[in-house]
Amino acid sequence: MKISERKTRIVATLGPSSSSDDMIRRLVIAGVNVFRMNFSHGTHEIYKKNALSIRKIEQELKATVAIMMDLQGPKIRIGTFEDGQITLKVGAKFILDLEKDFGDSTRVTLPHPEIFSALRSETELLFDDGKIILKIRENRGDSIETEVVKGGVLSNKKGVNIPNVILPIAAITEKDKNDIAIIDDINADWVALSFVQTADDVSQARSLINRDVGILAKIEKPSAVQNIDSILNEADAIMVARGDLGIELPYETIPGLQRMLIKKARSHKKPVIVATQMLESMVSCYIPTRAEVSDVACAVAGGADAVMLSAETASGEYPKEAVETMARIVLRAEMDGTPSSSGDDDLRPMSSVSRAVSKFVDIDRVGPVVVFTESGKSVNDIANGRPNADIVAITPNMKISRRLCLTWGVTSIIADEIFSLSQMIQIAKNAVCQNYPITDGSKVVIIAGLPFRSSGPVNLIHICEIGEHDIAAAAAQVATP
Repeated sequence: MKISERKTRIVATLGPSSSSDDMIRRLVIAGVNVFRMNFSHGTHEIYKKNALSIRKIEQELKATVAIMMDLQGPKIRIGTFEDGQITLKVGAKFILDLEKDFGDSTRVTLPHPEIFSALRSETELLFDDGKIILKIRENRGDSIETEVVKGGVLSNKKGVNIPNVILPIAAITEKDKNDIAIIDDINADWVALSFVQTADDVSQARSLINRDVGILAKIEKPSAVQNIDSILNEADAIMVARGDLGIELPYETIPGLQRMLIKKARSHKKPVIVATQMLESMVSCYIPTRAEVSDVACAVAGGADAVMLSAETASGEYPKEAVETMARIVLRAEMDGTPSSSGDDDLRPMSSVSRAVSKFVDIDRVGPVVVFTESGKSVNDIANGRPNADIVAITPNMKISRRLCLTWGVTSIIADEIFSLSQMIQIAKNAVCQNYPITDGSKVVIIAGLPFRSSGPVNLIHICEIGEHDIAAAAAQVATP
């Protein structure tokens, strides 16, 4: 097993540039912890093939890699035009209706009747990532008259964003349900929900998915920002999805929202990903811009558990180089200082256990922190404190091990179920000696909950010292076939 110096995790999106066995292997070696499959693009056959490749390479490299299924969600789109596109001029009237005919310069289909009742006069509708803006002048029930506020060329099936309106649409669409049907085939560890608006969206999705997977809520609508605390109570993690969020809210507000959302996730002890355009220039350029380097570093310094690459690895010309670049930026940012070294407890709200572990590490110069876990919750708690030490999660559950690939600073190890304290201590010593440059006299913190084989709060903190006999025993175990 390769133990990474880097604590912040890297999520990479698979696509045409990264779907071969050779490239997936290169990306894992370069530092990918989680592979994202974007279900807005591709086919079930491609997803299944990629999943098989990931699992084969995971075993080959003795790595632990998670798979994230990113559902398309309720993306709102217009219909099509007879000529493929039209040009809208500022001040012109334009109709959105439910008619199935081709659109023209005066109207187009908006095939989402369920949202019409939620739209009011003066509401702004943003088309094509905010390039075109229409303002509602009259809602007639089955058609909406708008005025063009910002014009331009509008083409077939462009997306529509409706800021500041909670729309009466389910977070899981029929397409999503069809995609969820292959969740077992691709052995997904995380499911990302798009366009979450409320905590009910997350709970409804969980009831439909009904699998042992982590549920991640993508925060990309103003309503999700407003409901962030209740959403975090339901979700297992969140993503700061700056693309659509930056369309529906003024772009100058995004840095502050990013800091707030990271802080909220940390206060709920849930992993948080920062995503969108992090190294966008590397889609076609071998090196990133200096602004992108600063953006990644700021996400790390702000306390994110993970940073994500999208088009950079999915369709870009330099997928491996993008991951390597991301890894170098992250490692340098961590060396320069993270919230754990800032002394700012407001950035790292900690439980009493997490605080105690951090004190042990700082005062006693303790080495790796070993956490025995059934559900992963205690590991997220310890990681949330950002201790100045490596975190080793030991679990009998492969699903939990992979899910922890999204958590800051964690290396997961699969072990048999534990039946005694002495057995637990021996397993922890072996894991540390076999994977870290441990010397005689090194100290290790062991965290666990008793009784064994049950999910509950941490009630055991044990500090043990590694002796020469422990190092020899671990080496002998590795040498034994």
